[in-house]
Amino acid sequence: MANPSILGAGTTAFVTGASTGLGRAFTEHLLAEGVRVWGTARETGRLEELRRHSGFTAVVLDLHDRAQATEAFAEAARQAGGFDLVINNAGYGVFGAVTSTEPELWSRQIDAMLQTTLALARLALGEMDRRGHGCLVNVSSLAAEFPIPYMSGYNVCKAGLSAWSESVLYELTNPDIIVIDFRPGDFRTPFNNAVQHASDSTDLRARQVWQRLEETLAAAPLPAMAADDLCRAVRRHSSGVVRTGSFFQARLSPLFARLIPNSWRRAAQAGYFKLS
Repeated sequence: MANPSILGAGTTAFVTGASTGLGRAFTEHLLAEGVRVWGTARETGRLEELRRHSGFTAVVLDLHDRAQATEAFAEAARQAGGFDLVINNAGYGVFGAVTSTEPELWSRQIDAMLQTTLALARLALGEMDRRGHGCLVNVSSLAAEFPIPYMSGYNVCKAGLSAWSESVLYELTNPDIIVIDFRPGDFRTPFNNAVQHASDSTDLRARQVWQRLEETLAAAPLPAMAADDLCRAVRRHSSGVVRTGSFFQARLSPLFARLIPNSWRRAAQAGYFKLS
């Protein structure tokens, strides 16, 4: 491995969506490891607490503005002298039925969370290729395997990000460059608070699904667990899929899904979301 201190002093990292949730947990964990972190948010005010840490640099980055986002990454990379670790984490949810969600809202989410994120991933991978080492982490979701009802745009973005990560693994020839498809389940974060609701509030099925999402989030593990799992994966220096979350979501469910027919899996998931 060209950079044995990937999580030690002297390591540089770029984390999108660093102000809250999993991104905040990743950032705090890395800073505690002695890593210098360039963390992003749409507004620097959201990063005020992190800026008190001498190893943290705030970066304004908006996934909805691809030109601004790629320029912000390039400038941060120039300041850092290149990044050893890049974590594409930023994203958000839109909750609504496929037929009642405005096409513009759906397209806007996919353009930001998939197209812009992939533009950043491509830039990061190109830079790592030039430097000869690095770790790219694309934070997808277990929703890539188990789509969430009424969140089709989010599911598309995460599944697309996973597919891109898998595609890249066939092209990499340098063993000192790794790509991790990091798939979290539910974690106790403010994610649901920022979800945009596009469904009619009288839609009973949608309300049942949303209630289930709120219940599972309230009982979910803390985001520090995801940060621990990610850092262990980075230290293993091995490309591929890494799942994290509760034992049921991240271990049992994927195992059962591989062993049972798709019709059974779909029925079980419908029951889980109170749709059967």
